[in-house]
Amino acid sequence: MSDKPFSPASERNRDAILAVLRSAFAHRQRVLEIGSGTGQHAVHFAAALPGLSWQCTDRPEHLPGIRQWLAEAALANTPPPRALDVDDAVWDVAGDARAFDAAFSANTLHIMGWEQVLAFFTGLDRVLAPAATLVVYGPFNYAGTFTSDSNREFDGWLKARDPASGIRDFEAVDALADAIGMRLVEDVAMPANNRCIVWERGQ
Repeated sequence: MSDKPFSPASERNRDAILAVLRSAFAHRQRVLEIGSGTGQHAVHFAAALPGLSWQCTDRPEHLPGIRQWLAEAALANTPPPRALDVDDAVWDVAGDARAFDAAFSANTLHIMGWEQVLAFFTGLDRVLAPAATLVVYGPFNYAGTFTSDSNREFDGWLKARDPASGIRDFEAVDALADAIGMRLVEDVAMPANNRCIVWERGQ
């Protein structure tokens, strides 16, 4: 039996996310995934989108599991995963500055503290190309309001575990994207009261 890490949620949401990525990343070449988790999303998306190079990143403790998924899939377009904490002063994720023309992150912003969300966008500004696409998946509030009772309960669970975490307000996150020159192009409703939000810059 495989001892690879496994996320049931990643299995459930991967095809809905892929449908968004097919369009959002249609003209992109090199994707930086922030917070790759188990690595399941990476192998699914990279297999379905072979024209993209998919760079996994996560905190060092998650890299062994990601390596297992990548090794088993043996895809030509998934380079070895890189260690990344959004708080790092320099994101050592590529040999060349602004090497990525796309970025993807799933279920991360509500896990981070707000200072880390700020660092997320500051780091992206430094590594994304002048023309780039960002896709973020997860739950969001709108106008300070929860979109469902389940999201309200989830937010309570997050804050009980870590008071700095919590479901983010879309407007606040969109303002951070705007500050690095990214404009909203799509906000897609997803299963289980999640969203898939797409920003672009340099178009």
